[in-house]
Amino acid sequence: MTDWRDLSRRAAFSSHRLIGWIYWDPNGIEQYTALGIPNGFGYYVTTRAGQLGDAGADVVIAAYYSIHPDFIRASYEHLGACGTIEDAVRIRDAAVLRGLKEYAPSICDELSSMSEQLWAAADSLPISGRALYASQLPHRRPDEPLLNAWLAVNCIREWRGDTHWAIQIADGLSGVESGVLDGAWRGYGDDWLPRSRGADDVLLKKAYSKLEQRGLAQDGKVNDEGIAHRIMLEEKLDEAAALAWQYLGEERSARFVELVDSVGDVLMRRIDETAGKKWMPAGR
Repeated sequence: MTDWRDLSRRAAFSSHRLIGWIYWDPNGIEQYTALGIPNGFGYYVTTRAGQLGDAGADVVIAAYYSIHPDFIRASYEHLGACGTIEDAVRIRDAAVLRGLKEYAPSICDELSSMSEQLWAAADSLPISGRALYASQLPHRRPDEPLLNAWLAVNCIREWRGDTHWAIQIADGLSGVESGVLDGAWRGYGDDWLPRSRGADDVLLKKAYSKLEQRGLAQDGKVNDEGIAHRIMLEEKLDEAAALAWQYLGEERSARFVELVDSVGDVLMRRIDETAGKKWMPAGR
């Protein structure tokens, strides 16, 4: 019998690696900078959330959940002042296509051949409550099968991300509290992870106070109960996010994981070189 929770976990890990490098890709950053979008969160926010379009910064803030609103508002307003959604998507797509061919040429043909199957899996997912996933769904490039396959995986990954936040919210966690637990679970010291998303000392003190009230932290540190609680939430997510891979089927899903894992370390080294060795924690 297929262990779908485990396959979902492994497919998510592979997907994070296949997608994540684009947020710090020098080719894309160069074009965004020319457009007037700043490096760092500017590129990250616009690349992921640009397709929410005229919905406005507050909607993007709600969708992102754990990133400081000021970061998102500044980045999103930069896009509105410097270019259009179409500009942002065009730059992202060109950087993806160039990057895959440059960094991971060995997987390009087979990944291209999976395009239609991956889109069928992405389309099979329920749309309710998944804003980032829904914003990516209309954007397809059947004329470029390699890019199209990447876009389908991006949709599946965003669906998992939307579901992740829904589970965290249902558990009563704020964005900063979620970041604190996540960082501790992943072994990130000094609250690097929530700080990387904009949390300051005041927000962290408030988050730890709330976590201590729930028995998930003690003396300003996440305790064993907190780690166990975070693992439980991740297991819930893995179960919920198995839907796309169940639709794709065990054999095709396992092959996708195997294929992407063959270049996963290469793609993560791109992040190490361009952003640093702590970024993209879900791919580590």
